[in-house]
Amino acid sequence: MQRIDHATIGLAPRAHTEARPTKNILLMILDKAFYAFFVLALFAFAYYFYVYRHRFLLDLPLLLQGAGTTIWLSVSSMILATLFGFIGAMGRLSPIAPIRWLALLYVEIVRGTPILVQLLLWGFGVSGLLSNLGFDPYTAAYQFMTVIQENSFMPGPASQLFFDAAFYGILGLSFNYGAYLTEVFRTGIESVDRGQSEAALSLGLNSRQVLFRIVLPQAIRMTIPPFANYFITLVQDTSLLSLLGGVIEIQQLTTSLASPLSSDPNAMLFVYIFGASLFFIICYPLALLARFLEGRLAIAY
Repeated sequence: MQRIDHATIGLAPRAHTEARPTKNILLMILDKAFYAFFVLALFAFAYYFYVYRHRFLLDLPLLLQGAGTTIWLSVSSMILATLFGFIGAMGRLSPIAPIRWLALLYVEIVRGTPILVQLLLWGFGVSGLLSNLGFDPYTAAYQFMTVIQENSFMPGPASQLFFDAAFYGILGLSFNYGAYLTEVFRTGIESVDRGQSEAALSLGLNSRQVLFRIVLPQAIRMTIPPFANYFITLVQDTSLLSLLGGVIEIQQLTTSLASPLSSDPNAMLFVYIFGASLFFIICYPLALLARFLEGRLAIAY
């Protein structure tokens, strides 16, 4: 019985070593096939743009202007959404019940209704109400810039339609994404151990110092991945602002350039692919930046 057991034990490693090279070879083949397919896809994509190079060079200046507008709308909306989200998170964590319920109502209503409906409400409902009350975003912004002696940066009166539509569009996007960031910030703050706050309070720090020196620096690390994901989605959702009229960003320009080409479906498709490529060029570096920041901030933990 001992000889049989030793023989069995001796054969097991041999079978294992014979199976491993086969598995490694298969993985190597799949790995090389993937990279070959990736290079082939890049070559085909570059050749596709080369075939339509005349349309590419013709539409590039206009679409680059639209890309600049999209970036401006996205950054402005995300800054304001961060403010809404932080205020909402403070409200959700407030010990005062009415403030906590109001913040919860804001989050649930905004997250429970379509963003397109909200944008239309801001673009036509809220704007009409404020207009009846005598409020004009362009005039208010011009007067404010005049006070700080920087009104030369304001666009001319011919751009007032764009400014007004962009103003309410930015408010609509930021108000919507602020509700999602409220939960992101609240979760990040609550992930910090309560013992650290109690220890800081026992050392003489007040609640404001505990929040900004102890809690938030640690909570930021937890919020970067979802924050970056929402920012990328917001960049794509700026295309919805074209429905408000006057906001000329990538999607609006892409549609304007593609519509006259309805008699040539292939050229029309190229214009839409070109516009989608610009969105990818904007969003992909944001994803890389988020991974970099996440890795750097994780070093200390």
